[in-house]
Amino acid sequence: MGNLPSWIKSNDKEILAIIDNLAKKAVETAEALVILFSDLSNTEQHTKIKNLESEADILTRDVFAELNKTFITPFDREDMQRIASKIDDVIDFMDGISARTRSYKITTPPPYTLEIAKELVNATKEVEYMISKLKNIKNPQDIMTHCRNTSNIEHTVDDLYRKSIEKLFESNDAITIIKLKDIYETMETASDRCVDVADVIEDIVLKYG
Repeated sequence: MGNLPSWIKSNDKEILAIIDNLAKKAVETAEALVILFSDLSNTEQHTKIKNLESEADILTRDVFAELNKTFITPFDREDMQRIASKIDDVIDFMDGISARTRSYKITTPPPYTLEIAKELVNATKEVEYMISKLKNIKNPQDIMTHCRNTSNIEHTVDDLYRKSIEKLFESNDAITIIKLKDIYETMETASDRCVDVADVIEDIVLKYG
């Protein structure tokens, strides 16, 4: 990494590898959501998503444990903690989406949920790409472009969220409105957390790129 001193401890690569693995879990979770919203009878996706969420929690704890025993870190300790926490949040919210569809006994994919789930795949893939480039920041502008991409995806999700709410309030069924609004809001929040990750990465690139 260009601007980092040569005396960085070797287990810094381990920290970045754990975060990279965490980002991959986020992509897997989003892809499982797409499968789920393509066919809500495919209940094994609930189990897969829950397992991925549990694995992500372990990886997040591993990041914090490694940071606590590493005197010199590749980036600011707080930045790395924020990245891990925010990616874990993304996965937590996607697990929450899965859990809500099951708890609320949703049997038909609500309007726009599949489209939003596909955008979550796009957003998590952007996060995964940016994390993979932190090991050696050779092209800061490339990472910044992907930060912008993540923000653009979030705008797309916002548009889909607004359309879904407009559609939802065409119904007179108050219970359905409450249930689906909760799901839509959780999906939007998952997208917002991807942008949070991109914002931290942008700060890192500006400091170290």
